[in-house]
Amino acid sequence: MPSEHEDNQVDAAVVERETLTPEVARDLLNSLAGKWAALVVRRLDERPHRFAELRRSIDGISQRMLSVTLRGLERDGIVERTVHTTVPPQVEYALTDLGRTLEQVVNPLLIWMHSHLGEVEPNRARYDSRTTAQ
Repeated sequence: MPSEHEDNQVDAAVVERETLTPEVARDLLNSLAGKWAALVVRRLDERPHRFAELRRSIDGISQRMLSVTLRGLERDGIVERTVHTTVPPQVEYALTDLGRTLEQVVNPLLIWMHSHLGEVEPNRARYDSRTTAQ
C-alpha cells in the first residue's frame, strides 16, 4: 500500500503534467510567494479584516503593496472582497474556502522562519561581508 507521501507525489505529478504549464506555475507561485502574501493570509486566517486594520497589523507594508497583494489574492480566489453598503462604504477582506487551505502551507513556513531566523541572520551577514569586500 502506498504511503501518504507517495500518494502526494503521484497526485502532484498528475496535476503538474495535465494542467500546470510553466507560465501558470510561475504566475501562481509569484502571487502566493510574494513578500507580503503569506502575512496577509495569516492575518485573514484569524478573521475578516478591513483594509486599514490589515495595514496596521502587518508591520512595514505600504498601502500600495497591500492593495496589490490583496488584488492578486482576490484574482486567484484566495481572498474575497466584500463591500458593505454603509456611509461611508466599508470594505472587508476574508479568506475563501480555497484561501483557508493555504494556511496548511503558510503556518509551517512562518513557524520555520521564526525558528531559524537566528541561524539565517549570521549567514546573511557573512555572505554580505564577503561580497562587499570583493
